[in-house]
Amino acid sequence: MLCGPSGCGKTTLLRHLKRELKPVGLSEGALWYKGQSLDELSTQTAAEDIGMVFQNPEAQIVMDTVWHELAFSMENMGYSPTVMRSRLAEIAGLFGLEPLLYKPVHELSGGQKQLLNLASVLLLRPKLLLLDEPTSQLDPVAAREFIHMLHRLNEEMSMTVIISEHRLEEVFPLADRVLLMEEGALKAQGTPRELVRWIGQEQSQTHVSYLPTASRLFLALSPLEGGVFETSLPLTVREGKRWLQGQLGLLKGHWQERVAPVAESTLMEHESLLRCHEVTFRYQKEGTDILSKLNLNLYRNEVLAILGGNGAGKSTLLYLMAGLSKPQRGRITVAKGITAGYLAQNPLLYFSQDTVAEEFQHMARYAGLSETSSHQEITKLLDIFELHEVYGSHPLDISGGQQQKVALAMVLLLTPDILLLDEPTKGLDPGAKERLATFLKHLRDEGKSIVIVTHDVEFAAKYASRCAMLFDGGITAEGSPEVFFSANYFYTTAVNRIVRDWLPQALTIEDVTSSK
Repeated sequence: MLCGPSGCGKTTLLRHLKRELKPVGLSEGALWYKGQSLDELSTQTAAEDIGMVFQNPEAQIVMDTVWHELAFSMENMGYSPTVMRSRLAEIAGLFGLEPLLYKPVHELSGGQKQLLNLASVLLLRPKLLLLDEPTSQLDPVAAREFIHMLHRLNEEMSMTVIISEHRLEEVFPLADRVLLMEEGALKAQGTPRELVRWIGQEQSQTHVSYLPTASRLFLALSPLEGGVFETSLPLTVREGKRWLQGQLGLLKGHWQERVAPVAESTLMEHESLLRCHEVTFRYQKEGTDILSKLNLNLYRNEVLAILGGNGAGKSTLLYLMAGLSKPQRGRITVAKGITAGYLAQNPLLYFSQDTVAEEFQHMARYAGLSETSSHQEITKLLDIFELHEVYGSHPLDISGGQQQKVALAMVLLLTPDILLLDEPTKGLDPGAKERLATFLKHLRDEGKSIVIVTHDVEFAAKYASRCAMLFDGGITAEGSPEVFFSANYFYTTAVNRIVRDWLPQALTIEDVTSSK
């Protein structure tokens, strides 16, 4: 498993391992596959044996329907119709793609597109599978199933898997080896528990953020000492809970002094800036409703996180809230004089210039900013998102996480009253998420309202003021993070699953340590 900050070289390394995607530039050293130079592999071996799933699912899909996309790679390799039908049936059953086979790919959610990409790659039965943040657009349940499917491929098919990830809860404990990268170099490597010990002894908060929650909770409550062995370092929720039970004599007394559960906020007293009333929407006239009689309010000075499964309609709802399409029935009303800024799931939609600098300057002119104001605002955003080093780069040459930050910064130049963000943490490392959260809090303090569609439960639990669940076309539950997540089993944080027997509404490590 590869981990490290955005722009540290994870994607570049993976692309070097997939010969057809090797970046253009100067390179040194050698890459070998099964004792043979990567450059000397036959075209068929290189295509079949080494498969890669991209960070951006849109960049990998080339056909119009799901079954055409699945068949594309096999057709290019010259497989017989019998082999193609057999493999397609097997993969479609494994991934549950039968209901989607004849569906246009543009109607799929980001998560469904990612599953389609993995299925397409696996149809060639690769020996080495490269994955660049494959779960970034999957809901928590789908992400867990996806990772465990990869584990099965590794265990049962002896397939080597190299995965780059920022969501570490499921991947980290299953990895045989973890590589931590920084500035294009290998900072540390080892088994998961060896890396936990190294980071714990180094006591670097930056590196601690790359560990799974159980390990971070362990380090926060019990700093490493010489007598602690690797086998006692928890990696999973089960191991974290088992370790915590042994510490109850020290912690329970402090936890019992914790104040009463957090009361629900009275947002009804705040001004409603945007209202969805009985909203119903479908893509095709004879198709099924994606949203059905949905009701939702957005209030001034709040951060609303909308969660739900892949294909539930979260991105569709955000698209409608941005005024980019209209519902068939119902209405969406926005308070007078209120403007909205929209960040789509795919940051590449925002790029049309040759450099990041030109992208910012073009957006500043569109926003009507003066030259002085433009320079000040751009400089501020470059500082916040740490984009100075890529300012002169082509937007397509930077990492996925950096592209996400550039697109968000461009939207922020419009200074909207309402910010509508579709998966804003996708591709961001933990440090970048913290900086994004700090900036969103600053915007909220200024009176802005923010809607986040996200699969990042940890981010929503820590920084949202209200959460809502989208299911079966409507909002089925909403409330403060403490109430919303403590009532869930899968859609909750790893901390909550570890400590809910003692602190039912604790969602973050800070919630636990502040009760110590």
